[in-house]
Amino acid sequence: QVQLVESGGGLVQPGGSLRLSCAASGFTFSNYAMKWYRQAPGRERELVATITTTGGSTIYVDSLKGRFTFSRDNAKTTVYLRMNNLKPDDTAVYYCMARVGVINYWGQGTQVTVSS
Repeated sequence: QVQLVESGGGLVQPGGSLRLSCAASGFTFSNYAMKWYRQAPGRERELVATITTTGGSTIYVDSLKGRFTFSRDNAKTTVYLRMNNLKPDDTAVYYCMARVGVINYWGQGTQVTVSS
């Protein structure tokens, strides 16, 4: 079955960096685009970025452009979200998502907390 497992979150000071990973299994990873979402406390889940099968990526949140980078390693069936110059507003649970067929599959999420 499809599984997505995020890791790499944690507590970081403002200005710090983290790299989130999402390990995928149960489907032909290289054939599918992937997405990162995040959900901050009291807010709706929002789309952060997408990446195509060939590695082209788009960051959708203006405040993240230039700070976040989305990449993938098809050999490792893993996607990565590199987050630099983190700000308190980036505090959220981050989720990866894959749409396989007509079903959206989600990981369990990884908590990112940006605080001094």
